[in-house]
Amino acid sequence: MSAEKTPRALRYNIAIVGKRNAGKSSLINAICGQDVAIVSAIAGTTTDAVAKPYELLPLGPVTFYDTAGLDDDSELGKQRIAATKKALFRADAAVLVVDEKGLDKHDFEIVSSLQGMNIPFIVVFNKCDINEPTTVDTLFCKKNKIPYTSVSTEKNIGISEIKTELIKLIPEEKQKQSLLLDGMVKEGDCVVLVTPIDSSAPKGRLILPQVQMLRELMDLHAYAIVTQPEELAKTLENIKIKPKLVITDSQAFAKVAEIVPQNVPLTSFSILFARLKGDFDVLLQGAKKIDELADNAKVLIAEACSHHAQDDDIAKVKIPALMKKYTKKNINFSFCVGSNFPENLEEFDLVIHCGACMLNQVEMQRRLRECLRRNVPITNYGMTISKTLGILERAVAPIIKK
Repeated sequence: MSAEKTPRALRYNIAIVGKRNAGKSSLINAICGQDVAIVSAIAGTTTDAVAKPYELLPLGPVTFYDTAGLDDDSELGKQRIAATKKALFRADAAVLVVDEKGLDKHDFEIVSSLQGMNIPFIVVFNKCDINEPTTVDTLFCKKNKIPYTSVSTEKNIGISEIKTELIKLIPEEKQKQSLLLDGMVKEGDCVVLVTPIDSSAPKGRLILPQVQMLRELMDLHAYAIVTQPEELAKTLENIKIKPKLVITDSQAFAKVAEIVPQNVPLTSFSILFARLKGDFDVLLQGAKKIDELADNAKVLIAEACSHHAQDDDIAKVKIPALMKKYTKKNINFSFCVGSNFPENLEEFDLVIHCGACMLNQVEMQRRLRECLRRNVPITNYGMTISKTLGILERAVAPIIKK
């Protein structure tokens, strides 16, 4: 699969950061071997973060983010810097590009930010054809155990070396692909996937969690049976072996739970993604906090991807209705989509996040940490829906008993 076709959540994200005119855009163009970003002598040419998928072998598919300069103190610059910080929020690694003048206060501030966010990074001293990095700057990097290298995007010097260094930034344990069903399903097991085809289903295709699950089951040499809720009862009657697991779209939990026998393990795509992307126990505890919500509580519902809301939209319609029916409380709901995860988290009594199939693990875990840091409980769609239907313990049992 090419880097362009690999789902965003399965790529490593590498942010290119630094001051204006340090050569960030030139560097990403040199690494990718094509004109991805606009290069200009005018400071502040890059505004929003520019994303470029690339195959960085042997690491695999990555996305480079060419970002705006972090030294722009103009009014527009503040918005550009906010966009850069969003790119950093999802970054697995970063490249700090330094111009021929060497490290200055802006660069040191960026170093501090990257260290504070626990983002592995490399310092790239650009324009080495004009000036080599000073001894003071290289000693700073060595003292702080920061990898560094020198390049010239103008003369195409050091580009291969920086690719090698970038691969080293991603820890080996992170390079091992995590599995949704790790330890839960083995070769020869039968797994039933319940995938509703309704108004929100994409035309002519399945959604990413369903596709990812199917591919994983094929890799495991397990039997995957795909059905809709309406055909589930007949499907279970017709198969000759007891399913190892039934996995449903969370929106169909109520109907599916009635059909699937109690002795057959049942969970949802969303709950399995909670296990894969974040801290399962934190999200489970967050679901239990639903019982403690007071009247007029503030709840944030966060979606990782944006789409046109349907009349039966899960975030804006179904979950609020289930929450109000279950709690019998007046609840004030707020919504955010995409990368717009709010900074005012402490204003909320609970955050309900989607399954995060479109987020990489790093970004989801940073969102979790931000909630924990503000002492705000967080859970996800699957756990919320099963909680409000009274089947949370059953829905999480296959994971807890793994």
